[in-house]
Amino acid sequence: MYSGGAPLSGFGATIFGCEGLQITAEEQAFFAQAQPFGFILFARNVDTPAQLARLTQDLRDAVGRDAPVLIDQEGGRVQRMRAPHWREFLPPLDAAARAEDKAERAFYLRYRIIADELRAVGITANCAPTADVAIAATHPFLRNRCYGQDVETVVRLARATAKGLQAGGVLPVMKHMPGHGRATLDSHKELPRVVEVKNILQNVDFEPFKQLNDLPMGMSAHIVFEDIDPTGPATTSAKMTELIRTEIGFDGLLMTDDLSMEALSGDVVTRARASMAAGMDVVLHCNGKLDEMQAIASEVGPMTPAAQRRADAALAQQTAPDDADIEALWAEHQTLTKG
Repeated sequence: MYSGGAPLSGFGATIFGCEGLQITAEEQAFFAQAQPFGFILFARNVDTPAQLARLTQDLRDAVGRDAPVLIDQEGGRVQRMRAPHWREFLPPLDAAARAEDKAERAFYLRYRIIADELRAVGITANCAPTADVAIAATHPFLRNRCYGQDVETVVRLARATAKGLQAGGVLPVMKHMPGHGRATLDSHKELPRVVEVKNILQNVDFEPFKQLNDLPMGMSAHIVFEDIDPTGPATTSAKMTELIRTEIGFDGLLMTDDLSMEALSGDVVTRARASMAAGMDVVLHCNGKLDEMQAIASEVGPMTPAAQRRADAALAQQTAPDDADIEALWAEHQTLTKG
């Protein structure tokens, strides 16, 4: 369990959720001591714009700094903020098909508009773009969240996504490194294993991440690549982290996907320990269970100096939103996607 005491120096190597629509006194005290790098919100934390803005401010007040607050606001099935307070979007793969040759512009507009909605309630990082390349066998949990079925399309639309978010003052988090598109199982429930040979993975699955390796933050894949490291998923594989850092060339802040997902084995402390040993900068824990967060914080402690450098560099990429006419952008977006 978390031992308490004085706050950590620097950032804790963690991103945590909270249980409900407002933080409890126990959560507030824990966050003050554990000093997580940031926070992540889910549908359970979202009610109205006013409530959400209070919650993000309270989370920052708990740690005494302008910590990043993340969310998964992809549009489509994975969209935590929904109507009637926020705009609804098609799943990305469907939106790309609708927009056809205008998809790059449509994706820029989509995520510039999403960034505006996020910033309005104090959310400053979005877990997008999804740079996974879809194939016919991609599991339905992921398939229509992808942007395309070839490298060139995925790179163009992922870059447009990142530019739209950054123009709106929101940091993008690229996922799922080094590529989740060949997963035929849902990693929330089971561990996917990919048997494709490395040279094909390099040319297809890994290539979008290589071309987007300048983005500030990335999220790992809970998936085994048997031709590279059959012993465990990328999240807990030192070989896969080395591949991400060297062959893909990503020097941004690398976080795990959610430690609560059942693709990982062992309890959450075991999962956190294995992730950090593999070279992850930050562990992501999403379910808001305080006892699990306490145990994880006690296990992983503060960021390494290298992770702290990457965290500082990522935060430095955040800028003020540009001056955009959101209603005009929305009207253009709807025309392009035949909405």
